[in-house]
Amino acid sequence: MSENVTRAGLQIDKQLAEFLENDVLTPLGRDVPAFWDGFAALLGTFAPRNRDLLTKRDDLQAQIDAWHVERRGKPINQDEYQAFLREIGYLVPEPGDFTIGTQNVDPEIATMAGPQLVVPVLNARFLLNAANARWGSLYDALYGTDALDAAPAQPGGYDAARGAAVIARGREFLDQAFLLAGGRSWADVTGRDDIELADAAQNAGTTEKGLIFVNNGLHVEVQFDSSHPIGSTDKAGISDIVVEAALTTICDCEDSVAAVDAEDKLLAYTNWLGVIRGDLQDTFEKGGKQMTRKLAADRTYTAPDGNTQSLKGRSLLFVRNVGHLMTNPAIKLADGGEVPEGIMDAVFTSAIGALDVEGHSTLGNSRFGSIYIVKPKMHGPEECAFTNDLFDAVEDLLGLKRNTIKVGVMDEERRTSANLGACIAAVKDRVVFINTGFLDRTGDEMHTSMQAGPMIRKGAMKASGWLAAYEKRNVAIGLKHGLSGRAQIGKGMWAAPDLMGQMMVEKIGHLKAGANTAWVPSPTAATLHALHYHQLNVFDVQKDLGEIPPLSDLLSIPLADGVNWSEDELREELDNNAQGLLGYVVRWIDQGVGCSKVPDINDVGLMEDRATLRISSQHMANWLLHGVCTEEQVMDSLRRMAAKVDQQNAGDPLYEPLVGNEDGVAFRAAKDLVFKGVEQPSGYTEPLLHHWRQVKKAG
Repeated sequence: MSENVTRAGLQIDKQLAEFLENDVLTPLGRDVPAFWDGFAALLGTFAPRNRDLLTKRDDLQAQIDAWHVERRGKPINQDEYQAFLREIGYLVPEPGDFTIGTQNVDPEIATMAGPQLVVPVLNARFLLNAANARWGSLYDALYGTDALDAAPAQPGGYDAARGAAVIARGREFLDQAFLLAGGRSWADVTGRDDIELADAAQNAGTTEKGLIFVNNGLHVEVQFDSSHPIGSTDKAGISDIVVEAALTTICDCEDSVAAVDAEDKLLAYTNWLGVIRGDLQDTFEKGGKQMTRKLAADRTYTAPDGNTQSLKGRSLLFVRNVGHLMTNPAIKLADGGEVPEGIMDAVFTSAIGALDVEGHSTLGNSRFGSIYIVKPKMHGPEECAFTNDLFDAVEDLLGLKRNTIKVGVMDEERRTSANLGACIAAVKDRVVFINTGFLDRTGDEMHTSMQAGPMIRKGAMKASGWLAAYEKRNVAIGLKHGLSGRAQIGKGMWAAPDLMGQMMVEKIGHLKAGANTAWVPSPTAATLHALHYHQLNVFDVQKDLGEIPPLSDLLSIPLADGVNWSEDELREELDNNAQGLLGYVVRWIDQGVGCSKVPDINDVGLMEDRATLRISSQHMANWLLHGVCTEEQVMDSLRRMAAKVDQQNAGDPLYEPLVGNEDGVAFRAAKDLVFKGVEQPSGYTEPLLHHWRQVKKAG
């Protein structure tokens, strides 16, 4: 365990303090003692405000619980319900007409549309892969996935038939995005000099390897190389089609990581520093060889006018801070309490971001001098205003211009989506991002109305009325307040990284809904999803979207009124929840893996994080509360699914089996998440996960 040092009355992990002082503040030229004095003063102001906001969450929930208990079994009258929510301050008045005033926003956020990655900041290799996913090989993405009609190629040499199918699909994409003059097809092109576009404005320039084209703001490089194995057999000599893919990446300190102490936070901040400073590297073994990965350089090309131009070689990086709920033992306040982790994140990640703003980065992130922070799990406009004030104070502490720190507001809690206009108004001069998060939003939907009655089955949530209203309202309210052309309006994750064919069919729906970015689970998925943004110009779509759905649709509670499930249906639902819960928790607690591809009950690999865990645990807690199932039935599912999870992880040498280890921390954590689910703040899983992970690390 690292020792602590004292700074301005704060007890700080020594390694963390020295990291900030030596690697961040000193290169910035900041007065270190003055910084710590200022940080202590900032905590003195904002830590109590943070606690008060959490108390208000609990007070509102207690009043909502009591209201539902009193009316349990009776139909909910929307007028009466909304009047009650306004009376207690859960709903606030709509703001007047306004347009966001955010300035100095990079085009990847403001005026371009494309895929977005979310990557755990604790994993340097994944972080580098994501940052470098600005460009991706379409040929590789098609060949190695089921995005073609055929299944992915098996190891053991080149599959010529599959390669031909990849090339044909590539030509189809070029025909769709870059029409040739005279109605010719790209399949008829015989060489680099045999290309004349119908729209000359799509010609962006040339590189040593090929030609650069642009469509809907996204660039594509068609590469020619007759010495390449593919180019040598291609009639036109085309060796690859490289597409601009992940325009932005969120480096995640929150849902996709397991960070519970100073050791974990130091790694998070060190990796964030590495990508901001431009020198992060990771050495690993692949195929029996040592490889070193580092950040990609910018790409240069010659424009049609003969001038040399450059394109960013990397995603524009956000950093996702944690929400308001958790504290962390890395810093102890003067009163002995732990530092609110969200405040610590705001200060540390912004200080690191200031290195980019002030020119201490070898590669550069923002070309407009901005620091981009995504702020999750805020409940309503009062909490958004708190974040705005906090960022003001951080800017003052670091000597940054006002609104240097931009904010992404994740619309994933019910009180935020019900008051979204007021939430945007609270951050109107620094907001650069809103998005919907179906998973956390579903967890909060269930917890907010926990006492109202039993919820519909988890799988039925996707067809519920509140969800459709939620997705439409988010876009419509964002457009109403001027986000188009100034900020991102995003949609959530495609959770199945192996089902790229299905993704290519379904995920274009996010563009049709008016989202100018959407989350994908891998660089390969970003490369494929980029094709959707060539099919549709999202900014044109945004001009024709409809009205804002009524609030009553959003506030319709997904109760299973009058439903009597069979024993088989109950067992199926409990097994599904228990398997997903155990499969995720055992990795989080035992190995500190915050996000990974976890096999579901049908052995389909799905990206799981705390948001998926929140749904499973809250759903089981809801059914237990209302007597839909018994404790014995839940334990039966947990025990049987423990055996299945053990079998699914049999090939992992680090895995600790669940069967025969019910007294182990992972199984105990899983039980707590269900049986203590009703009492968890907003149904969040973090308090229990952090507790049991700390027990594991200490043991």
